[in-house]
Amino acid sequence: MSAPGFPQLPPGFRFGAATAAYQIEGAHDEDGRGPSIWDTFSHTPGRTLGGATGDTACDHYHRHREDVALLRGLGVDGYRFSISWPRLLPQGTGAVNRKGLDFYDRLIDDLLAAGIAPAVTLYHWDLPQALETPSNGGSAAAGGWRVRRTAEAFAEYANVAADRYGDRVERWITLNEPFCSAFVGHAEGRHAPGAREGRGALVAAHHLLVAHGLAVRELRAAGAREVGITLNLDRLHAASDRPEDLAALRRAEVLHNEVWTEPLFAGRYPEHEAETWQGLADGPWRRPGDLELIGAPLDFLGVNFYRPVTVTAAPHRQEDPALRTAVDIGVAETDPYGTRQTTMGWPVVPSAFTELLTGLHARYPRLPPVWITENGSAEADSLTPDGRVHDPERIDYLAGHLAAVADAVTAGVDVRGYYVWSLLDNFEWARGYDQRFGLVHVDYHTLTRTPKDSYHWYRGLITAHRARTEETAR
Repeated sequence: MSAPGFPQLPPGFRFGAATAAYQIEGAHDEDGRGPSIWDTFSHTPGRTLGGATGDTACDHYHRHREDVALLRGLGVDGYRFSISWPRLLPQGTGAVNRKGLDFYDRLIDDLLAAGIAPAVTLYHWDLPQALETPSNGGSAAAGGWRVRRTAEAFAEYANVAADRYGDRVERWITLNEPFCSAFVGHAEGRHAPGAREGRGALVAAHHLLVAHGLAVRELRAAGAREVGITLNLDRLHAASDRPEDLAALRRAEVLHNEVWTEPLFAGRYPEHEAETWQGLADGPWRRPGDLELIGAPLDFLGVNFYRPVTVTAAPHRQEDPALRTAVDIGVAETDPYGTRQTTMGWPVVPSAFTELLTGLHARYPRLPPVWITENGSAEADSLTPDGRVHDPERIDYLAGHLAAVADAVTAGVDVRGYYVWSLLDNFEWARGYDQRFGLVHVDYHTLTRTPKDSYHWYRGLITAHRARTEETAR
């Protein structure tokens, strides 16, 4: 299979790569780092594939300079990474861990020396365990995202990070994919903290948004350059035009998208939330002034996209509405696309990416500029005897989805840049180490990094784009 050509994005469009702390750093109990809910979850038997944990992961904590060299070799404009909250504040609040602060100082300085702009995600799912269930001597209130105190603790953490790194960080992302934190973690139970709740998951969703609003306030006060949030929004379709499938689509839009986009960009809660959750969504955790706090203007929206979703009506799994989880909304997913799937089982439909972006642009007049903060594919990668990793499926995926972004830009969507997921193969949460998303292959026994064919293709794309940009500027 020959490599596809390079999609053409507008001059000045920027390219980067992304990772997340728990997925790559390792050093889970070194230099004062406290445990996170993902340490607890992954060490609980049966929670992750094969009992995999992030204890070592890619050992980025000790090998970050090697990884910065890989980024420099790619020629990226920026690198999106997350800070480990429990590495900075082991108890979630209170005493700051100086060695943790120093690690990200080194990483940020090395990135800048390589000409790479840092983009920091403050929360990529690794809540300090002390905020979920405090241990002896813990001063934080128990309950994690179910209690408002955690949102206030997040603002304290944002202040610590901004005070230390704000002079060097180009772009701040408050939360990554709060859908997963709230619903996959608190309703489906597939992610930390592993709960299966109804109202508790909805309270967590609201407190995540409150945490975002409080962090935006802290970051603005600290003079942050650009502030935004990253959402994993879905392009949803109904399986048919039957009334019951269209109603299922309305509920799915609330669950997947509108919980976040309506408060952030329209100043309201979703219109169909009562139908979706049958009265569970509204309660005293929503306070006067919350919508104004949550909806404060942003400099950008980060969008993570991997695949479209088609839904059909389905029976509720629990007859009693009070006992249903927040994701039991009478909806099932189906795959009518007939396209290739990644090893995650996700259909590859690049046109859905264009539809998602143009739909957001049309629906929300207050939508800020967009950055694609994650996009990529898991493939069946392996080293060949010649020491190479040939991944033509990933190259085809990236080319198709970048072309879809270009189509959205042509249609009027203000998309500023793209961070590929991911720089490295890494710990893929509950899926352990069986899914490989990286441009760089990681041997988890030796931790040897090997750039894949997609790494070289992406480097070629960036080089060609930069040459076109320079030619346009002449």
